[in-house]
Amino acid sequence: MNIGIIGLGLMGGSFAKAVKKYGIATKVFGYARTPKTIEEIKELGLVDELLSLKELKEKSDVIILAIPVDPIITLMEELKDISNDTTVIDLGSTKKIIVDNIPTQIRTNFVAAHPMCGSEKFGPKAAMDDLYEGKTVVLCDLEENSSLHESRATKIFQEIGMRIVCMDADNHDVHACYMSHLPHAISYSLANTVMNHEDPRSIIALAAGGFKDMSRVAKSSPDMWTDIFRQNRKNLLESIDLFEDHMKNVRKMVENEDYDTLKEWMKKANSLHEIL
Repeated sequence: MNIGIIGLGLMGGSFAKAVKKYGIATKVFGYARTPKTIEEIKELGLVDELLSLKELKEKSDVIILAIPVDPIITLMEELKDISNDTTVIDLGSTKKIIVDNIPTQIRTNFVAAHPMCGSEKFGPKAAMDDLYEGKTVVLCDLEENSSLHESRATKIFQEIGMRIVCMDADNHDVHACYMSHLPHAISYSLANTVMNHEDPRSIIALAAGGFKDMSRVAKSSPDMWTDIFRQNRKNLLESIDLFEDHMKNVRKMVENEDYDTLKEWMKKANSLHEIL
């Protein structure tokens, strides 16, 4: 089958590399708009051919939407004329807003997916052929898809090494908030706290593993994450409230020098790694 990928940054470029690595696609097509991105895609050889959107729709059996959520929603209108046999798979980070906007003409074609992987890096040069291996992909509301498109999407993700979890879009957005969106908010907050308090020389000299690990994702694209925070606003605000409760609790234990309780609280947090 031919696979067309719209958006060839970290996620789309890595998808192109993965399907080539495992020989899943006969041809891998791409669509990009900005001259700089097009030049990088060609230099890296990410796809067999860059096409216009019209050509990509006509030649692809599967279309991957590896672009931010807002452009996915905008692009849906241009996909309403695809063949009934063409599978569309989006890789957006929030799902409810996407599934609510899928045109009825392509609802059975459109598989809402979220690969739970990524990097703080972005753009075509960030692409890697093993990004998806051993990771989880969440497929949402599959009961709305025809068997052809469900089985095709499932097979592709399995063949690039992913574990599949199915859930509805609402539950996905709640879980994604706690596993990804809240940690990004915390990482950005930590980075800004340190930058506002420490001089650059101290940061360079003293920043060690803990700070580097926790602040790493603060290097992620502000454009992309501003959109994600907006799209999952309600769940993010609720998770921030809960996180603030825990920080207030830590403050209280330290203020009261209640270190036995603090130690038990930390031990409870340690148990997370028995699950992970």
